[in-house]
Amino acid sequence: MPAQRTREIMVQLWYPATNVRAYPKAPWVSPAVAEVLNPPGSGVLLPVTHGHVGAPVRPGRHPVVVYSPGFSIDRAASTALVEDLASRGFIVVTIDHTHEAPLVEFPGGRVEVAAIPVPTTPEEEEQILTRALAVRVADARFTVNQLAAINKGRNPDAARRPLPRGLRGALDMSRVGMFGHSFGGAATAQTMYEDRRVRAGLNMDGTVFGRVVTAGLNRPFLLLGSQAEDEPDETWVTLWANLRGPRHQLELLGSGHLSFSDYQVLLPQSGVPAEDLEPLLGTIDGERSVAVQRAYVAAFFDRYLRWGDGRLLTGPSRRYPEMRIVA
Repeated sequence: MPAQRTREIMVQLWYPATNVRAYPKAPWVSPAVAEVLNPPGSGVLLPVTHGHVGAPVRPGRHPVVVYSPGFSIDRAASTALVEDLASRGFIVVTIDHTHEAPLVEFPGGRVEVAAIPVPTTPEEEEQILTRALAVRVADARFTVNQLAAINKGRNPDAARRPLPRGLRGALDMSRVGMFGHSFGGAATAQTMYEDRRVRAGLNMDGTVFGRVVTAGLNRPFLLLGSQAEDEPDETWVTLWANLRGPRHQLELLGSGHLSFSDYQVLLPQSGVPAEDLEPLLGTIDGERSVAVQRAYVAAFFDRYLRWGDGRLLTGPSRRYPEMRIVA
């Protein structure tokens, strides 16, 4: 990592709002990141989100969900799921893991780039991943600390920009969940192991690392995977045996590893032949995949952070036949 005295992280809060008039829509990514993802002639149309920057928060106390993206991917990677949770009354906090994400743009245009070394041996790769996991867990726990401070009326923003009206007291810190894709799913599991404030966790297609694999968890956890074509992930098998709280395992039929990100809809715009994308995205239609995932991610957090019935998690659904209940 760069030799600097302090390391800042960039987080984004998504929440149910009251009035969005006169508040601009939020871009999918910041300008500097957009330039990298969408250079001239790329043919990719980057989306504009449904969020509105600075809109006042809807009154009430809202459950909180923290999101961690895949390895070397930025916080916008699962915006389709994040937006949906916010529309259902959750406050969702997405994290950019500075110096692991390719680019992190801070207010004022300052950009921090990735500083993860390229491993040359399996041993080096294991060391890098172990270190990256520890940093992610620290990021997540620090973020929860700062959310608690925000909820009490403090403002941890480095630039001291005003926070949205109504944010103070709106976060129900007794109902905190976390989810992530790939390495972010591993970070979710390990964060839950180290921090009991995280009451429920969801791993989207991520191999699990860390002490949590053998120590397990005693709180609700969901393993949501892509369609398996070979032997199951051994880390999932071991973790599953050590989950002592409510546990669920689902498989999204026709999906690939990147089906659990916005790239499942964006990458086909690039002109790459569908057969070349199939190993990453599977065969499921991208928009349908988003709809199915939204339903199940919401059902999980609604069940364990808002005492919903969680009916979708308990058996096959005629409405969503693409989702298989594994256990």
